[in-house]
Amino acid sequence: MSGTSLPAPAPDALELAALLCSRVCHDLISPVGAIVNGLEVLDDNPKPDDRDFALDLIRKSAKTASARLQFCRLAFGAAGSSGAQIDLGDAETMARGQFEDDRTRLTWTLPRLLLPKNRVKLLLNMLVIAQQTIPRGGEMTVEPIGEGDTMGFRVRTTGHNARVPQAIADQLQETHEGGVDAHAVQPYYTRLLAKACGLTVTLAPDGDGIAVATA
Repeated sequence: MSGTSLPAPAPDALELAALLCSRVCHDLISPVGAIVNGLEVLDDNPKPDDRDFALDLIRKSAKTASARLQFCRLAFGAAGSSGAQIDLGDAETMARGQFEDDRTRLTWTLPRLLLPKNRVKLLLNMLVIAQQTIPRGGEMTVEPIGEGDTMGFRVRTTGHNARVPQAIADQLQETHEGGVDAHAVQPYYTRLLAKACGLTVTLAPDGDGIAVATA
């Protein structure tokens, strides 16, 4: 009997849906939990300074939760009927709400036009991957590859301790045979989106930074 293990099977439609839902819930737990904490402080009849802190926490966390929900709806959800097109201007707005903060700057050089839904979803998922290459923040630059309905994308990141998460780079490869769990589902989903668009996605060093790009 051979000791060689068989590659893990790809998730079926039900499992993929469950894994993506887990991913979305993971993104929302932190800001929603902070809102609950702020409300608990208010319920305890706090001092004025504590009350101001709690209200500020609730306000910021609600804004974060709203931005993440809007982004996830576009990046992972249906976002319109089959064959629908999405405005890259709307994608930029969602991306800035999701990724820009006091540590990370987003430079967007794409033209404003309508693109097929899956192509825009692919771009947003590439940004999710790109953010993970700069764990301490930095700059993310979004550039077009080609033009029109067949436009591809390149997201370049620079920052302190920029790195290539090898597990993500592996999951993007069509030949990868590892399993898919809640941690790996997002790059796996990115690979599926790229395939649906007739593209592939690579994650590799690029000079003094990292690039996530279509080919």
